[in-house]
Amino acid sequence: MDGIAPALLYGPGMPHPSPATIAQEILARTAACGAGRSICPSEVARALAGGDDAPWQPLLGPVRDAALALQREGAIEILRKGKPVPAEAVRGVIRLRRSAESQA
Repeated sequence: MDGIAPALLYGPGMPHPSPATIAQEILARTAACGAGRSICPSEVARALAGGDDAPWQPLLGPVRDAALALQREGAIEILRKGKPVPAEAVRGVIRLRRSAESQA
């Protein structure tokens, strides 16, 4: 897991992580991957769930919602086919990376 500990273990009977916890994990992972590089939202969901064997798929919607909020704040960019897209164009397969402004 690239040295980043799961922010919260998620499993049956456990609550979803808060939007703030999800945002924190997105920011930690995008910072760890380096400038100009991106991550898949599923990496965040898997980390929050506790790994590949945990039920991480239910977290994809909340991860996407947190990513959209971070995009509105200017903290990250949401990419589609390698190019930044506005919130209204976010659909399908996406990736996340730190925005140039937040890296400065």
